[in-house]
Amino acid sequence: MADDEKKVEIFYDKSKLNDDYGGEVDTIIADLDQQLAEHPNEPGFHIPKVKFRSQKHATFVIALFASMGGLLSGLDQSLISGANLYMPKTLHMDSDQDSLVSSMMPLGAVLGCLILSPSNEYFGRRKSILWACLFYTIGAALEAGAISYGMMIAGRFVLGMGLGLEGGTVPMYVAECVPSAVRGRVVSLYQFNIALGEVFGYCVGAIFVDVKGNWRYMLGSSLVFSTVMVFGMLVLSETPRWLIHKGRELDAYRVWKNLRGSSTEANLEFLETRRAAIEEKNQDHHEKKFVWLDFFRVPRCRRALVYANIMIMLGQMTGVNGLLYYLSILINQIGFNDKQSILMSLVGGGALLLGTIPAILYMDRAGRRFWANFTLPGFFIGLLLVGVSYVVPASNLVAVEGVYFTGMIMYFFFFGSYATLTWVIPSESYPTYLRSYGMTTSSATLFLWSFIVTFNFSRMQEAMGKIGLTLGFYGAIAVVGWFYQLFFMPETKGKTLEEIDLIFERPTKEIVAENMHSIRQGFSDIVHFRFRNLVK
Repeated sequence: MADDEKKVEIFYDKSKLNDDYGGEVDTIIADLDQQLAEHPNEPGFHIPKVKFRSQKHATFVIALFASMGGLLSGLDQSLISGANLYMPKTLHMDSDQDSLVSSMMPLGAVLGCLILSPSNEYFGRRKSILWACLFYTIGAALEAGAISYGMMIAGRFVLGMGLGLEGGTVPMYVAECVPSAVRGRVVSLYQFNIALGEVFGYCVGAIFVDVKGNWRYMLGSSLVFSTVMVFGMLVLSETPRWLIHKGRELDAYRVWKNLRGSSTEANLEFLETRRAAIEEKNQDHHEKKFVWLDFFRVPRCRRALVYANIMIMLGQMTGVNGLLYYLSILINQIGFNDKQSILMSLVGGGALLLGTIPAILYMDRAGRRFWANFTLPGFFIGLLLVGVSYVVPASNLVAVEGVYFTGMIMYFFFFGSYATLTWVIPSESYPTYLRSYGMTTSSATLFLWSFIVTFNFSRMQEAMGKIGLTLGFYGAIAVVGWFYQLFFMPETKGKTLEEIDLIFERPTKEIVAENMHSIRQGFSDIVHFRFRNLVK
């Protein structure tokens, strides 16, 4: 047997595939190759427009595309920070109207999340991303050209629809196109670039701060990124998995060969993907109606729903999007002028970006439970320092700024590390047949809480005071959330999806008992300086 065939059998058991296909694996591939030879240039919207030189070339292009999607998503979330210093004056908005403008994008993203599943099912991944880019373009144009409060509200909402639709579709597109060996890294690259895009948003604010009509250029700058992304999607193809679902097997194979080449491993992986996609399609046809009700009537599904969405809620209720969207205003409140506030916003954005790096490198090794319980106290310490900065005498401006920025850097750094769990935990927790419904629910939950936090940020600060909001409310949520994680969060490190199913089938009291034993063991390891045991 050739070396490449031995390597293939490690990942794809050819004998098993032969059993699944009645011993006709080679025949099926030969038949598909013959059909391609007879129809080499079949026209169609889903057929690849770019011919890749190799699998590495295809992976690089798709990784670049994923980076653009992440940059666009992050950019649109942070541009409002600098614009908030100037836009309300031009449009004659009061603080309540400003709060609604800032929060309309996450509200629009809730709708984008709700249409994510039907859009991806009926239009495909590629068209859904193009729809998202259209929403981005229309929303950014309305923002940049806004002449009234109502026009700005419309622009922010439409932009949010693009954010919600694109945020769930791009990782799915990437995961279905790149080889399994690099899939995790490329999808993680998307999450990293969201944070990078947020830093770019603050950079854009700094670039246009001295330009007349600066906030219009800030908010309109995302048009550049959305335009580039549109042209990218026009030359890329639909995913093979979706094409198989739609019965377009030859087109799927044509796309697959363009992405993977014609190696034995690529052919076997295509047949495995084909088999899995057909099984999913058949399962969908035979699935009972209102299957999503299993989230309420099946204990295993209910536990996953509660657990995944509480984890998302904890991240949002510590105030991250309120702080991101109002970062320039918050910095302005401690004594910096408008221009300095925009420039110093880069500090918070940079800390958020840097925080994602250790998570990408070490989270799989340390485990989800350890990572969550290690990073969440960092929120509280950062918020504590921000609260302390408000009681430092204003006459000692250097001390105020030093304590404030130390706290802000700690908060954003640890949140950047924690945020990587936002999508990892839901994607692992839901059972396979409910995963699309579960991810839609979790995405909508994230943006709904983002809306609630952002919309109420200004009025909560006025009602509770700066210390009351940052330390009393957000800090208290971090403390309560940490205790929830200690007692209720299971560890899924190194578990297969089938093993995770077994975890959530157990009663909650068993998980709590196991975690209490883990807490006692962890405390003993700390006392005896056995720190390495904490991440085993």
